[in-house]
Amino acid sequence: MAERKTDPVRGVLEVGGRKSQRIFHERFYASPDLAPFIEHFWTVRWDLTGDPPQAVSTLPHPVVHFVMDSGNEAQVSGPTRARFQRELRDEGCVFAVKFRPGGFRPFLGGPVSALADRVLPACDVFGAEASALAAAVWAAVTVEERIERTESFLRERVAEPDPTVELVSRLVDEIAREPGITKVQDVVSRAGVGMRSLQRIFSEYVGVSPKWVLQRYRLHEAADRLAKEGTDLATLALDLGYSDQAHFVRDFRLVVGETPGSYARKTRQTSDPRSREETEC
Repeated sequence: MAERKTDPVRGVLEVGGRKSQRIFHERFYASPDLAPFIEHFWTVRWDLTGDPPQAVSTLPHPVVHFVMDSGNEAQVSGPTRARFQRELRDEGCVFAVKFRPGGFRPFLGGPVSALADRVLPACDVFGAEASALAAAVWAAVTVEERIERTESFLRERVAEPDPTVELVSRLVDEIAREPGITKVQDVVSRAGVGMRSLQRIFSEYVGVSPKWVLQRYRLHEAADRLAKEGTDLATLALDLGYSDQAHFVRDFRLVVGETPGSYARKTRQTSDPRSREETEC
């Protein structure tokens, strides 16, 4: 039986308020041989029959998703720099693979930067067999069967081990887990390569720059802390490596679409504790 993943999620901005209990989300670990490439499988299903549509908004992670929607063709979604926004309505389900940072490079056979801010039909990446996989996934009765069929498909396409995948995955994990990493030079020191080499590696394997990855995870940290009472903006900006509060406010507003103060007030007033566990991918 597939092992369910239960660690805390990050990046959720909005999940439609208190009716979010009608949106169900689960994550599952990949098999050990694919774990170096796959962070997890995820599935979201919703039943909003008779209710208004609900907005979902997240700050995406710097990764590639292979998405199979019950109502659409399979797609490959590259690293997305803008907010992800979707309106859920009626009834539906999505099953997807979330690759590790750098983990999709061996399957793509080219620079992941070519997928940045793009959503492609999966057939453009994997060939016509992707459509057959999508059909097999939705013919499956259980999520375990969906995972098994998807893993078999990916095993046939995985390349030789690439040590750079492990390096990139480790670096991005450290950036995500350690808020004290605020400068690209901090990443250079941990990588053991020069600045230009680091930039090239991130473009090739992650699809976005190290600076972008740093900003994204610092904004994840900001959103999490702003949802808590008593957060001081000046202190938060300093902790996240900003030279002044105004710079932090500009970055936050540019990406999230509202000021930190406005986001904090809205989140504290409308947040459903379950929602932050059920809709992030």
